[in-house]
Amino acid sequence: MSQRKPYPSDLSDARWALIEPTLTAWRQARLDRRPTGAPAKVELRDVFNAILYVNRTGIPWKYLPHDFPSHGTAYFYYAAWRDEGIFEQLNYDLVGLARVKDGRKPEPTASVIDTQSVKTSSNVPVTSQGTDAAKKIVGRERGILTDTIGLLLAVTVTAASPSENAVGIRLLDRAKEAYPTISKSWVDTGFKNAVIEHGAGLGIDVEVVNRNPGVRGFHVVKKALGSGAKHRMDHDAPPPCPRLRDAALQLQSHDPHRLDRQPRQAYNGRSHTHLARNLLGDKGQFI
Repeated sequence: MSQRKPYPSDLSDARWALIEPTLTAWRQARLDRRPTGAPAKVELRDVFNAILYVNRTGIPWKYLPHDFPSHGTAYFYYAAWRDEGIFEQLNYDLVGLARVKDGRKPEPTASVIDTQSVKTSSNVPVTSQGTDAAKKIVGRERGILTDTIGLLLAVTVTAASPSENAVGIRLLDRAKEAYPTISKSWVDTGFKNAVIEHGAGLGIDVEVVNRNPGVRGFHVVKKALGSGAKHRMDHDAPPPCPRLRDAALQLQSHDPHRLDRQPRQAYNGRSHTHLARNLLGDKGQFI
């Protein structure tokens, strides 16, 4: 890594050691296909730190500080890793490591699904946004599927017009492909029979969890999405296009600064902790 004063978003040596083999193998495969075989001149750690800086601060690529690789170089690697599934692979590997550290098996068997419609800025292309008729929001809809400790397993971003069922079906497909062991998923009452039936076809028991009708405002629902993943959805502004959003959520799911600096957040005057502490009253056989 180049010698410069570190930014708060930079990877520590320990965290870099976890992802360096995957990125190095990716680069070597590309170099082997080069006619000249000339080695690349940029440090992968510097590139990844530049991507984390953009992801953490939300600045345009052209505003990347000069002590990082050029914005064109950083975006080239970002786009390549996004399109070639490197971010997904890193997320998969880190999820397994985090689960083992938490005393669980690497492969999850249970999951939680939630969606959220968010307003978009005035410069967003019309073709990439829609209207959520139920919530009366013009923008995009983002959906996530997490395990029972809040680790991101699947993410999708669409225009706000598709139903929660459509988003849920897409998430179930993606999660089952990456994690064949998943056999249970909890959803809220916004999801209907279509998701339940689709899950059954995949071998996933989808259970709808009802809210407590006697409680107004935000409250933790047993076996429903808590704050660990929900916090990231609520407090991150959407990037300019859905494909960027997918990769951004994968990066944020393991961003230590985002979680360490804001371990608690108030919703409607009520504070609550991460999904790991809120999700299951009785984990039963699901891990």
